[in-house]
Parts: sequence; C-alpha cells; structure tokens
Amino acid sequence: MGFLLQNPLLNLAHTSGSPRITAFSGYHRKCNASAPPNQVPVQGRKSTWKQSTKSDWASEFRSKSINCVLSGTLALSLSLAGVGIAEGKTGVNKPELLPSEFTTVIDVAGFLSDGQENRIAKEIDALEKDTGFKLRVLAQNYPDTPGLAIKDFWKVDDRTIVFVADPTFGNILNFNVGASVDLDIPRSFWSRLAGKYGNMFYWKEKGEDASIEAAVMAIGTCLREPVGSNNCSEVQ
Repeated sequence: MGFLLQNPLLNLAHTSGSPRITAFSGYHRKCNASAPPNQVPVQGRKSTWKQSTKSDWASEFRSKSINCVLSGTLALSLSLAGVGIAEGKTGVNKPELLPSEFTTVIDVAGFLSDGQENRIAKEIDALEKDTGFKLRVLAQNYPDTPGLAIKDFWKVDDRTIVFVADPTFGNILNFNVGASVDLDIPRSFWSRLAGKYGNMFYWKEKGEDASIEAAVMAIGTCLREPVGSNNCSEVQ
C-alpha cells in the first residue's frame, strides 16, 4: 500500500487483486496517528511533536475523526472493505446514484452545469489520450454519494485518479491516486492543489464549480509535464 510522505489522510487496505491507491485530502492528518493528549504532530516530520493545549488537541481530534468519515466514502469507493469511523458512520454504497450510461464526470451534488460537465469530460478524454492516465470526477455531498459503487463503474486501477469534490467537511478537494500515478507525480502536488483551490475561502467565494474546474485544469497541466525532479512544482 502506498502512503503519503507528509500528513496522510488514510492508508487504504490493499487486498489481492485490488489496485494500490493512496488517498489525499485537504485535511492532512493520518487517521490512525496517535499523539499524547497535549501534543500534535509537526507537519512534514514523521516522529516529531509540538506542544499544544488540550482544547487544541480535542479540536484536532474531532476534525480528524470527521474527515476520516469522509475518507471512508472516498477511499472506500476504491476498496472492498467497509470503514466505520466516528459516531458509528460507515462507508456508502449506493449504485442507484450512478448514471445509466458511462461518464467520467458524476455530479450527484449538482455543482456543475451541463456545459461545465461537458468541458471537464472533454479535458479528461484529451488527458487520457495524451498521458494514459485516467482522471475521474465525482461531485457529492456526503452521505449522498455512490460510494463503493464507483469502483466497478469506473474500473479503477493503478493508473486512475479519482477526484472527489465534497465541501461537507471544509476543503472540497480529495484525491485517490493509483500507484502508477504516484510514481510520476510528487505527492506534495496534491496537498498544494487542495490548499490552493480547495480551501473554504476559495470555493465559498467563487463557487464549488470553480474549484472543480480549476483543479481539473491544474491536474491536466501537471500530468502533461515531463517527469523529472521539478515536474508539477507549481499548481497552475
């Protein structure tokens, strides 16, 4: 199973026959990370801690638990195991929310206009032809999501990026990245992308649709860059 170099959201269980997927979210704490009740991890350093008040830690823990619930729907869509985290909530499997015909963009939340969906779908098609990587976009409001059902619908594999746009818990941008993509794209790119276009100030001012379109364009630019030490160093 792949993992984030910095602040992983969730390590997905990798079972035989399933793609290796790494989950990235706008929230950057490891779901199963533990800390003393008066300490929180220092970003970017695996085993270093900084002092915090108990109230700060409680707030961090609550936010972490809530976002793990979200990751249960995002990451769960790419695994066969259910995840029940925080307040007994579990991952979602609602195939009835899937469209009747195949599409690379599923907008169950109604964030996008028909024209925007078409533009994004065309960019995704062009990106797959140019790079061989498969970008898939799901716009949702948890728990109204197809959840598990998208795994088979999209035939998610190691060359797939599942981009889930969900503003429910703050940052709207969440990504599940296949192992082959992870080899070519710096892991820091996804957190920087979420920080730029997924933060609550951005999407509340410009709209969820603007965040989604900006993220898709930035991913396309990144994936088309030659692989090297500086690829995807800037979020366009």
